[in-house]
Amino acid sequence: MPLEHHPLTREFPQQGDVMRKLMQSHPHFPRLAGEYEALDKRIYEIEDGREAADDLTLQGLKLQRVGLKDEIADLLRKAGSA
Repeated sequence: MPLEHHPLTREFPQQGDVMRKLMQSHPHFPRLAGEYEALDKRIYEIEDGREAADDLTLQGLKLQRVGLKDEIADLLRKAGSA
């Protein structure tokens, strides 16, 4: 199976305008987005073999990414309906 990055622009393709707005106006969105992107990059590097980590660590990182994605999705939903 080919490895894939999961950038926010790919995860939320219809929310580009809302993301740009939140990046400029929301106090926590830029930090959440940055954490998500850094985590996604680290997961990709582990899966690609560039960084060593055991399966438990990788699964923990993936759970963190899902948690961040849920927080981001919630902010996007609230901002999109406002």
